[in-house]
Amino acid sequence: MYKTALITGATSGIGEATAIKFAENGVNVIITGRRNDRLIQLKNKLEQLNVRVLIRCFDVRDEAAVKESLGNLPEEWRKIDILVNNAGLAAGLSALQDGDINDWNRMIDTNVKGLLYVTRTVAPGMVDGKTGHIINIGSIAGKEVYHNGNVYCATKHAVDALTKGMRIDMLPYCVKVTQICPGAVETEFSIIRFHGDKSLADKVYEGYENLVAADIADCIWFVVSRPPHVNINDMVVMPTAQASASVFHKK
Repeated sequence: MYKTALITGATSGIGEATAIKFAENGVNVIITGRRNDRLIQLKNKLEQLNVRVLIRCFDVRDEAAVKESLGNLPEEWRKIDILVNNAGLAAGLSALQDGDINDWNRMIDTNVKGLLYVTRTVAPGMVDGKTGHIINIGSIAGKEVYHNGNVYCATKHAVDALTKGMRIDMLPYCVKVTQICPGAVETEFSIIRFHGDKSLADKVYEGYENLVAADIADCIWFVVSRPPHVNINDMVVMPTAQASASVFHKK
């Protein structure tokens, strides 16, 4: 059974729920994120579940910080069995011709380059040890494109392609690679997308029962708890009330 997991974007939402799920099942966790106060709060909570917890506070967009934080781990933390590339975001919701380039850069740097920086730092240890599991958190936006989703959808399509590429590259080394693609999950996602406007964010989840972060954490745990000869390549998870990225049944 895997012993140590590294989770990016663990300060809220799916990352936080996944850290809790792993700890509940006896997996030691390295939790990372940009908000150190939240990392400390989560560490205190997880340690009550009798697992070891290590904090690393950095922004995945910062290549040097990723290398410094994850490339120089204490000896007892260097064997990472599970990597959950969860850090990601959507910024803005506008037509391409009206888009904010700062939003574009933020999404590309976090969702694509950040995932690459972290994986490039962690994966060699898995390859050397011929064991491990990488879980990339994609999105239904990586399977289809929706109105005004343009650049965000492009970044999640990139995650889809990178996951397939990783699986091929790491196949000879017994490293599993999985992508999990959620539909509508109520976290801080929409608040960030609308630049802190909670009233707009709340409207995204009106009229139906959305997924919550713990639902996706359950899926991640299912994936990593399969026997060694089983790999779940790809999983799309949506609320019952959602049929596609933009089609909902609302009451």
